[in-house]
Amino acid sequence: MTLVLVALVFWIAMWWINQRLVAVDTGFNHSLARSINFAVPLIFGVTLLVVWELVVRGLQIPFVLLPPPSMIGARIASSLPILWADFQQTFLKAVLAGYILGCGSGFIVALLIDRSSFLQRGLLPLGNFVSALPIVGVAPIMVMWFGFDWHSKAAVVVIMTFFPMLVNTVQGLAAANHMERDLMNTYAASWWQTLTKLRLPAAAPFIFNALKINSTLALIGAIVAEFFGTPIVGMGFRISTEVGRMNVDMVWAEIAVAALAGSVFYGSVALAERAVTFWHPSIRASRN
Repeated sequence: MTLVLVALVFWIAMWWINQRLVAVDTGFNHSLARSINFAVPLIFGVTLLVVWELVVRGLQIPFVLLPPPSMIGARIASSLPILWADFQQTFLKAVLAGYILGCGSGFIVALLIDRSSFLQRGLLPLGNFVSALPIVGVAPIMVMWFGFDWHSKAAVVVIMTFFPMLVNTVQGLAAANHMERDLMNTYAASWWQTLTKLRLPAAAPFIFNALKINSTLALIGAIVAEFFGTPIVGMGFRISTEVGRMNVDMVWAEIAVAALAGSVFYGSVALAERAVTFWHPSIRASRN
């Protein structure tokens, strides 16, 4: 119980430090504000890991149920070649290929739907239906169609990312109001000019919202799809196999790698959004 009390005291101390950091008046010192914004989640993350370690060891929780972070870190350090091979198979092949194809095709179809009310009335309800299909039902079918390698997992990712991009892009293209469209008409702007100069910039926040949502959906879809058939490599394969062997530390190592990859992927999309939609009020407000 001593370690549990230490964990409680440590948590309270770190909470107090974070509260003081959040309350700091940065004024117009943007570098200080950025430093605090970076330090607060970092301190919280480190605190969570330390408390996790102390509680598991203090309460003597069986490691097969919940391994401590030190054990997971040791497993990561000793299994880097395996983790790298799984990362390549799942993320660099299935996730990225499916993400690009799914988001790209969803964007192109959204432009076609925007030009045709028939497609808009016919495809959007169908898209809502397909997006509600359970991945555990789609994944085995994709494995039967495209084989056991990463291509079937990419196909699952395409299905999962296509319709969020489609729906968000269609909504974004309709975001420009009538006064702005009428102004473009007074300039005798063509449909293409109106699209590139007005409607796509207005739709950019919606498009990036879909890209951020899909960045997490793609990784989840690829990992789950690997449960239903894959070569002897991949994050999902490793998780399902090591759970059966009771190697829970390896399972958590794969989870940690997946979480890190997903966070970096999401953060990259968010940084691209800030660079492209710098003019948007939400981005300007966050920079002030």
